[in-house]
Amino acid sequence: MEREPERVMTPEEARRDHWQMLRYMTVNALIGVAIGAITAGVLIWLNIGAVGTHIIRSTSPVLATLMVVVPFALLFGGAAAASSIALLPYRRKFKR
Repeated sequence: MEREPERVMTPEEARRDHWQMLRYMTVNALIGVAIGAITAGVLIWLNIGAVGTHIIRSTSPVLATLMVVVPFALLFGGAAAASSIALLPYRRKFKR
């Protein structure tokens, strides 16, 4: 059996690979943000911990809703981005 020659990265191939990795991480982060926003929406809709009641009785329900949804979305988006970094297929693509 013949050994497969090791791939050498050209600058153009490296640039293309970096854009692919950034796209991969961005898609994962956006999916995480969507899951976080949906989770916060379900939390409000099911009135868990009386969050929905507090938001409805608030003087500014839009601001109160944003104060619940935005941290959830950022937390889930960050976790998804971090896990996508940990699972990058870089080592499989270029053996080091």
